[in-house]
Amino acid sequence: MFLNSLSGRFLLLTILFVMIAEVLIFVPSVARFREDYILSRLERAQIASLALLATDEMIDENLERELLANAEVYNVVLRRDEVRQLVLSSPIPAPIERSFDLRDAPAWELIRDAVACLLDPQNRMIRVIGDPVKRAGLLIEVTMDTGPMRAAMINYGIRILGLSAVISVLTALLLFLAVQRLIVSPIRRVVSHMSAYADAPEDARSFIEPRARVTELYDAEAALQTMQRQLTSALRQKDRLAQLGEAVAKISHDLRNILTTAQLFADRMERSDDPMVKRAAPKLVNSISRAVNLCETTLAFGKAEEPPPAMTRFMLSGLVRDVIESEKLASGETNIEFVTDVPANLSVRADQEQLHRVLTNLVRNAHQAIDATRQPGTIEIGAGDEDAGWWIRVGDTGPGLPERAREHLFQPFQAGTRKGGTGLGLAIAAELVRGHGGRLELLRTGSDGTEFVIHLPRELFQSQLSQPS
Repeated sequence: MFLNSLSGRFLLLTILFVMIAEVLIFVPSVARFREDYILSRLERAQIASLALLATDEMIDENLERELLANAEVYNVVLRRDEVRQLVLSSPIPAPIERSFDLRDAPAWELIRDAVACLLDPQNRMIRVIGDPVKRAGLLIEVTMDTGPMRAAMINYGIRILGLSAVISVLTALLLFLAVQRLIVSPIRRVVSHMSAYADAPEDARSFIEPRARVTELYDAEAALQTMQRQLTSALRQKDRLAQLGEAVAKISHDLRNILTTAQLFADRMERSDDPMVKRAAPKLVNSISRAVNLCETTLAFGKAEEPPPAMTRFMLSGLVRDVIESEKLASGETNIEFVTDVPANLSVRADQEQLHRVLTNLVRNAHQAIDATRQPGTIEIGAGDEDAGWWIRVGDTGPGLPERAREHLFQPFQAGTRKGGTGLGLAIAAELVRGHGGRLELLRTGSDGTEFVIHLPRELFQSQLSQPS
């Protein structure tokens, strides 16, 4: 509906505010009209009195009635030289009910008397006292009725209200056209560009070009243009990453098969009698194993989603021991010390295979970070029980995460912790922990090392235990 639009509401508000302003002007205007009405009767009465006093003779009764009728009063009293003189008079049809002194009357009093006159429908007799025109005496006093004055005030008020209504409509119409031109049209232009961009976000032709004349609207159009450019760039990047991921997954699948064959040949090389082959074979096997694992990791991340965790209860210490032994076998001889602080009787309920992958990724990242320094180091794995669930901590004494890794933590292909890394390890670990209803967070990182903590909630597991198997 029109009234629900910005233009319609602005039109109604404009009319309302102009009418309020006109009402605030209307009351003083009516008070001023009443004062002028009375002063004009005093002036007419004074002119008739001075004309009569100039003759120094008695006037005809009919002429006196004509003079009073022309002044629209019943009698006239003129005070000159401290002498109060009834100059013109006629029978008063009713008793005088109120007297009004217009000499130095304050504005609020004139407004009050004008409103009272408008609200009183009765025709009442009043006495009015004022200053004579041109100081022709000390004061002039007349008697008149309020009926004709009230009728004139009402007529004047109707004209004022009609004029106010016309002014309000014209003002509202002009403001409406101005708002349409300066505000509504640019807003509609922004909305149309947003709709066109939503239909084809990759099409650069749908970008808005800021050209609003209002500063705030120009800023809004500029912000929309910036958002469109950034969002389109991000969409293109994600599309390229999706295509790259699909290609990498295909390559990794074929490469894994090739490396598996190479691994079989490397295993046979270990049984060779050649001393050089015997020394090189373990390293070759470890390198191929790491390559196979990287291919499997890439393939696992390339899936649409990880399978839901198969919840079982197991001792965490055994899983941690297996992770450490696997890492030692994969890395061969190393100057890294593994320290565990996991209670032997601590059992958790989780997917054992997925939790093994999480810890393996964290431990491997820590191992590689320490190896990069070519200095001895320590990797520590701790765990404990808390009211909300379980926590598992993996810390190292490495050099800490680089700035880029901290800015894009847990983002694939963005948070690589070493040169040549893909950043998939942390992304996969965080996804697997979220699948358990928990969270993986970076506790600290710096020159003295890095520490991650895994939180596994207890409520989810307890609700699953209560469900029938």
